Amino acid sequence: MLSFGLTIIRHGETVYNKDGLLQGQSIDSPLSETGMRQAEAAGQYLKDVKFTNVFVSDMNRAKQTAEIILKNNRTCCGISMDINPALKERSFGIAEGGRMEDMRTMAKAAGQSMLEFTPPEGETMEQVKLRIGQFLKDMFRRILDDHRGKAQPDSGAAAPDADELPEGDPDDGVQNIPAHALVVGHGAYMRVAVRYFVEDLHCSLPQGSDMTHVFSACPNTGMCRFIVTLSCSEENHPLSAIRCVFINRKDHLNCVER
Repeated sequence: MLSFGLTIIRHGETVYNKDGLLQGQSIDSPLSETGMRQAEAAGQYLKDVKFTNVFVSDMNRAKQTAEIILKNNRTCCGISMDINPALKERSFGIAEGGRMEDMRTMAKAAGQSMLEFTPPEGETMEQVKLRIGQFLKDMFRRILDDHRGKAQPDSGAAAPDADELPEGDPDDGVQNIPAHALVVGHGAYMRVAVRYFVEDLHCSLPQGSDMTHVFSACPNTGMCRFIVTLSCSEENHPLSAIRCVFINRKDHLNCVER
């Protein structure tokens, strides 16, 4: 068995985020000044947390955020970013560039929630899940290739269940974990991913978790962390267990002025 930490972070704010406009895939905007400060704050918060692998969306706002986080980190000197298009934001089709409120109106007219609604030419939830599944497959293979020597003998035991909500320290859950992957991506993608982890992969949650919070939108540079356990004897389907440490943490944003 090989257990590793998985910390997923949304990119920092862009002007489109600030103005309530949809970016999706066709708009590749950079971070705003606030977004740069958010990324710096996230980097300072995580400065002593060790990452062994870094996976990043191929969109500018995610790459900028990852670069700033790594620049601040004291353990990541020389680590390279694995740029993966499977982490790209969900496509919102013809709604991209328009107001978030307009898409909300479209979804309401269709009798659907914002998360479930697919604008014309956009990606469905199921299509995004397929991309998430492909990314996980690639990541699991990379983690096993890079860290197989740190594995413990497979015993058939799953990762321990989550206990109470963590204290709020930057290294919660990963103090004694041999590998730790940082993933920098996007808000809508992360909402689908968390739902996929919980509903499809049966991710365990800390006791007392508020499901409204679990499935809510992650703020810019908000963080989610999981502990993933892989079976080294199952090359095609190595996932043995996954548990959540925290969802949508934003402690580091208290010091960021807008």
